[in-house]
Amino acid sequence: MTVNPLEELTLERLRLRTSMKWRAHPGDVLPLWVAEMDVNLAPPIADALRRAVDIGDTGYPCGTAFAEAVSEFASRRWQWHDLEVGRTALVPDVMLGVVEMLRLVTDRGDAVVVNPPVYAPFYAFVSHDGRRVVEAPLGPDGRIDLGALEEAFARAGAPGGRVAYLLCNPHNPTGAVHTADELRGVAGLARRFGVRVVSDEIHAPVVLAGSRFVPYLTVPGAEDALALTSGSKAWNLSGLKAALAIAGPDAAADLRRMPEEVGHGPSHLGVIAHAEAFRGGGDWLDALLRGLDANRALLGDLVDEHLPGVKYLWPQGTYLAWLDCRALGLAEEAADGLAVVADLAGPARWFLDHARVALSSGHVFGTGGAGHVRLNFATSTAILGEAVARMGRALERAR
Repeated sequence: MTVNPLEELTLERLRLRTSMKWRAHPGDVLPLWVAEMDVNLAPPIADALRRAVDIGDTGYPCGTAFAEAVSEFASRRWQWHDLEVGRTALVPDVMLGVVEMLRLVTDRGDAVVVNPPVYAPFYAFVSHDGRRVVEAPLGPDGRIDLGALEEAFARAGAPGGRVAYLLCNPHNPTGAVHTADELRGVAGLARRFGVRVVSDEIHAPVVLAGSRFVPYLTVPGAEDALALTSGSKAWNLSGLKAALAIAGPDAAADLRRMPEEVGHGPSHLGVIAHAEAFRGGGDWLDALLRGLDANRALLGDLVDEHLPGVKYLWPQGTYLAWLDCRALGLAEEAADGLAVVADLAGPARWFLDHARVALSSGHVFGTGGAGHVRLNFATSTAILGEAVARMGRALERAR
């Protein structure tokens, strides 16, 4: 059995890294914020990159190896047997791909519906490209509220123009893995209101025990939708830029309208790495998922022990935990002088200042996020345990 990838690296080794996770804060801070895992590269991916470097294969991407690998993976893992390579396209990464997909199905000034609390860049990327964000808040259980979605679709389309729905599947930050029934409800509403769905499925391979990922494009009624995926979250490849856009059968013509130059953005080494992840990284991924499942349970125990009053929403997928800290009564005031760590406020600011633990601030995730933090538990049990214990000790001192 492959060893747990989360237990291979010490804190000292991790502090040698120069990525944002490890350099945005002073050295005494434990970083459990941005979605980067504390793991080595999966050996098949590292080997593929070494081969490319050894022969100087550092030019421009070419071919369909990435799409073929995703299609084979989808067939094995998700029983998605008709993911056609001819209905795919390379894009630089998932969020830039989202922008390009929305450009295909909306115009400037049109509405894009999102489900807050949701991945914060949804707001920035959509609004910076001249679209209006319309919110359909999640229910109290952190899942899609079809009634709220229906109301948002109607409201978004009332002024005229086209409407798109940016679906987060699985959902970040609540970790909800949408069921087939939920997604059929989404597809029915989208058809009824003429809404085009763009599904961000970047966390699709990171579904934990007890849940099953359903690709949105496999749902009846989703034939005119678009989806995006990559290996960046499941195999920790965010620094190796590449992602795949996938069109439903009725959206293939839309995808063909995407400007040819968009395909120049992915890195050739990124394409090599992501293709190898989906093709040969399955055993490593399975070991990772076992480790994440154990950490998910450990975090529940740690919250119970050290953070009374904090509510832990048990994630079904991703390696991100949504913690409701409202009962702690920590002020929801914006931070000063911390632009490098992006809009810290409330409990996230407090835990950074008083516990030296970096978390993502809930308020940036939109309506329903204030008073919450997002915690990345893709780390060793030692780091996870020390981080939550620090948070608990800080609360004890404040009492």
